[in-house]
Amino acid sequence: MATVRIPTPLRKLTNGLEEVQASGANIAQVIASLETQYPGIKERICDDQGKVRRFVNIFANDEDIRFQQNLETAVKDSDEISIVPAIAGGR
Repeated sequence: MATVRIPTPLRKLTNGLEEVQASGANIAQVIASLETQYPGIKERICDDQGKVRRFVNIFANDEDIRFQQNLETAVKDSDEISIVPAIAGGR
């Protein structure tokens, strides 16, 4: 299973866990696995059409999935997936 790093705002859904394990051959399946384990997490990551919300970034081994195959990006058991909420600010 891949290791998924959970951002602080979503940890209330993972019982405070910073890292969890999820299975799947691609990012979409990993998100589905997370939803099975932690109900409600998918709606925080994906919109009503099932696409990653624009203010959420997902990295597979430090590579932004938007520049790979997005939700179809392949995942191996040794991979580390990071869910990163976008930060807004500045002037």
